Amino acid sequence: MRTISFSEATLEAMREEMRRDPTVFVYGEDIVRQGGIFGQFKGLPDEFGDRIRDTPISETAIVGAALGAALTGTRPVADMHFADFIGVAFDELANQIAKNRYMFGGQANIPLVIRAPDGINNQAAAQHSQSVEGWIQNIPGLIIVTPSSPATAKGLLKSAIRQNDPV
Repeated sequence: MRTISFSEATLEAMREEMRRDPTVFVYGEDIVRQGGIFGQFKGLPDEFGDRIRDTPISETAIVGAALGAALTGTRPVADMHFADFIGVAFDELANQIAKNRYMFGGQANIPLVIRAPDGINNQAAAQHSQSVEGWIQNIPGLIIVTPSSPATAKGLLKSAIRQNDPV
């Protein structure tokens, strides 16, 4: 059995989905320059060019832009360094992204993924290691997945990208 890390599983899933669907793109902090905080996007800018983008440090902008991009027919994967910062973007998540399908009578697809590692045991202190599923689990309109292994991380990310609803 092959052993890979969560970061390697993420990289494989992203590469496969970006090759399969030209509307998939990823953006977030330090993605182009560093390959993501855990190296989960390393090498993707070389293959996919401007479909991999760095953003300013603004979780509100990252999540809000994901909604705008999804409404134009693309499939954004918005990468947040840590799930703890979901709270910063809570208005966009709970009041915009989750409600859009309902606000438009089911006629608006919101095919976006917000990738936000949580519960990380990397000695990152209190603001970088929370598990936030409890904060968001009861928001109607969101699909929440939490992988338990690199294999499930890869499969769930691929499935999430193919969803027409926000994950």
